[in-house]
Amino acid sequence: MNISYKWLKEYVDFTLTPQETADALTSIGLEVDALEEVQTIKGGLKGLFVGQVLSCEAHPNSDHLHITQVDLGRDVPSQIVCGAANVAAGQKVIVADLGCVLYDGDESFTIKKSKLRGVESMGMICAEDEIGVGSSHDGIIVLPDDAVVGTPAAEYYHVESDWLIEIDITANRGDALSHYGVARDLYAWLKQNGYKTRLHRPDCEAFSVDNESLPIAVEIENREACKRYACVSISNCDIKESPEWLQNKLRTVGLRPINNIVDITNYVMMAYGQPMHCFDADMVEGHQIVVRTEPQGTPFVTLDGEERTLDEHDLCICNAREPMCIAGVLGGKGSGTYATTHSVVLEAAYFHPTWIRKTARRHGLSTDASYRFERGINPDDVVYALKQAAILCKELTGGQVSMSINDVYPSPIEGSRVSLSYDYVHRLIGKEIGADTIKRIAEGLEMRVLSENEEGLELLVPAYRSDVQRPCDVVEDMLRIYGYNNVEISNHLSSALVIAGEEDESHHLRNLIAEQLVGNGFYEILNNSLTKLSYYAGHEWTAYPEARTVKIINPLSTDLGVMRQTMLFGGLESLVRNINRKNSNLRFFEFGNVYQYTKEKWESDHPDKAYSQDLHLSLWLTGKQVEGSWLQANAYSSVFELKAYLHNIFVRVGVPVEKLSITVSENNIFSAGLTYSTRNGKVLAEIGVLSSAVCKEFSIGQAVYYADVDWEALMREVRKQKVEYQEISKYPAVSRDLALLLDKDVSFAQIVQIAKQTEKKLLQRVELFDVYEGKNLPEGKKSYAVNFILQDAEKTLNDKAIDAIMQKLIKQLTTQLGAELR
Repeated sequence: MNISYKWLKEYVDFTLTPQETADALTSIGLEVDALEEVQTIKGGLKGLFVGQVLSCEAHPNSDHLHITQVDLGRDVPSQIVCGAANVAAGQKVIVADLGCVLYDGDESFTIKKSKLRGVESMGMICAEDEIGVGSSHDGIIVLPDDAVVGTPAAEYYHVESDWLIEIDITANRGDALSHYGVARDLYAWLKQNGYKTRLHRPDCEAFSVDNESLPIAVEIENREACKRYACVSISNCDIKESPEWLQNKLRTVGLRPINNIVDITNYVMMAYGQPMHCFDADMVEGHQIVVRTEPQGTPFVTLDGEERTLDEHDLCICNAREPMCIAGVLGGKGSGTYATTHSVVLEAAYFHPTWIRKTARRHGLSTDASYRFERGINPDDVVYALKQAAILCKELTGGQVSMSINDVYPSPIEGSRVSLSYDYVHRLIGKEIGADTIKRIAEGLEMRVLSENEEGLELLVPAYRSDVQRPCDVVEDMLRIYGYNNVEISNHLSSALVIAGEEDESHHLRNLIAEQLVGNGFYEILNNSLTKLSYYAGHEWTAYPEARTVKIINPLSTDLGVMRQTMLFGGLESLVRNINRKNSNLRFFEFGNVYQYTKEKWESDHPDKAYSQDLHLSLWLTGKQVEGSWLQANAYSSVFELKAYLHNIFVRVGVPVEKLSITVSENNIFSAGLTYSTRNGKVLAEIGVLSSAVCKEFSIGQAVYYADVDWEALMREVRKQKVEYQEISKYPAVSRDLALLLDKDVSFAQIVQIAKQTEKKLLQRVELFDVYEGKNLPEGKKSYAVNFILQDAEKTLNDKAIDAIMQKLIKQLTTQLGAELR
């Protein structure tokens, strides 16, 4: 919200400097984001002067340039080369002197001594658009004969200096979206801090009805969405440019002047916070305004020329035949005011914030009007704003008020009644501030004291403060005016014992794993939970079908259209960004939520049951494990390296890998992958080599290894694990190797599973130390060299016991997998 320092002083009396004003506003919750000095014309016309063309001759080397001698009120005239067709001797002109900075939007350039076609030029004679005093570029500015040579252009054009205060308004402070709204808060602060001040705004005594020649009937069909609607007609208007004072005010706060009628509505909005719209009276067919919704699918062209399809919940301002405006958001094409307009209808209304917010989001529109209506305006200021606009219309357009104000307000909106106990205020603030101070601040904030006694106050909070409805809200509002810094910190500290719960344990383990991964060379990344629908649409991912995506109703862009089902694609975006910048050896991890929609779980009474949110941990590995080392040769990372990191995560949180079921992953994002599950079939993690289709989607030309851990499922498994300690066996372990000839489609995980089922007590580990395929092996076969570690905690194993176990293992591997010993 842009606030003009000078404009603010029209409503509240104070002597604070701009910086002191900004500090005061920040202290009361209206945080000032920027404070800068501005001029009504950018640059303040510094370096520009009134000059007189003494002579004008044709340039010898050009058919359109002229060589002029220009008097700037100095001893020696300046030679300036000018290309304007209308330049002539004797003219009074505006000249940009050497060193002058001229602006073109955000661009700027400095006038320097130069040569044009071999002739030296010591400045520039300017057109209107070149210095920001107009939009014409037909030729140079020619001033009246009475303009005084040497006068600074800033003085000639009455350029004023002001201070722009940029305030970050929170969503609950719709009442502060105007100069008068900010003035109200500043007044309360000034009053509390002992400054001599007064809050005031123009009265409406100048408003009068000239005739009843253009009456407009009003009907509100949808009284839920429109609580109040008022209008007035102005006839015989002269539509033209606004006076300089009005244009300057609007420019200062960042609005572009259009014409006197539109500028008046913008002025009233910025001054008092009441959005308005002006209709060409010829558009109001039947001299009737109906506030209603239109049927679903009704086409409507807005002022920006876009055709939009109306929803059945879009509130419209209609004439007797058709809609003229999307209420509170944007007018319709042809409904505004133009040079041919002679009579207008001004409207002011109070629309339900929720209706306006949903309509604005539905159509992807955000206007100054919708921004205010969404946050709630002052329903009691509707007629006041309308009268102020009508007064200005009569003054600036010469028009006549041609009807009495038609104000339809079926159910007046009342402020909140709040019972406030002094003791409650003191307890909540943590300091006794006194009953007189409480009452003074309440009155400064325009809260009416209905009754009072020794215990407290009965207050009526104004309707424009929709965010203040409870005693705690009132105390919060008072405290920001009293000053948080004025509440001393007590030397007494109160605390309570809190028992750490499951969430605390999960957070603790997350930090441990994060530190472990960082120690292993990983970098933590954080990606947006909103992502592209295209990552899921048109693909047949087994685990992430498009039907299970959580779609955003009104996405900010197509890149943010759905909630992510997996963190995979966000991580790949990060990989691509680094790979494209010659950083291709990467280790990333991310903790984050993933989201899914399950249509089968939808219930009309409990739609939330169809949506799920789960915390996951994802890891990405690509590139080389070792590069440029003097100690060892370059080596590429592999899926087995990532598998080791995953196993270390299981070990660190307390889930034994040997107690998990490891099977071949059916997730087609992998060209080869494994799934880690609990005994009851709950998937804890998946790991593998990403398929070429996934890598091609992101134009990644190197192998990428990916692991995804269901962190919440892992934490539930951790709770089931009972930590037991036992003495390390005093007896030696025995190692035995088997070279097994197997079919190519047999995985090592199957060997491990069969081995553990065969010998549950003495078998400690099963490790693969060699895989061979190729020469001297039958077609379709491969060789696994497997190491088995056996150990008994109570005795030394003898050869007989060892041979018996190995024979059982060989038998089961032969029977179940068709294994042959080599």
